Amino acid sequence: MAPRVFQVTPDRLDAAALAAAVATRADGAVTTFVGIVRDHNGGRRVLWLDYEAYAPLAEKAFERIDEEARERWPEARLAIHHRIGRLEIGDASIVIAAASPHRSDAFVACRYAIERVKQIAPIWKHEHFEGGDVWIEGATADPADAGAREVALARACT
Repeated sequence: MAPRVFQVTPDRLDAAALAAAVATRADGAVTTFVGIVRDHNGGRRVLWLDYEAYAPLAEKAFERIDEEARERWPEARLAIHHRIGRLEIGDASIVIAAASPHRSDAFVACRYAIERVKQIAPIWKHEHFEGGDVWIEGATADPADAGAREVALARACT
């Protein structure tokens, strides 16, 4: 059974499986983005992260991002998985795969997707570091905000 292409999950993420879920024989490119937990942020040593999400709404945001990307790059297809729960240093927190007949569309659609996830998906990061912890602000843009969408597009196309 093929994996769901838009999912919030406590399970480990598999970039290869997600890429395979969107690739077809007509594609000339599959681009993946894997966001991983790093060991530092803001000058502090990070110990681990906890991610929380409102999964039904986050998955709807992922679907919306795919629809937006298809408006701009009609042949591109996206898959987005985000992990929740406790993640250790080096764990993948998000995997995005973009497939397209053309490499340029796969690259830019993938970059657009991560920019929009950061803007509109209801996912929150709780960072634990030496000496304390802090919640990192999550998505703040209105999904319908055309200005936010333009910012994501500009970042994707740089």
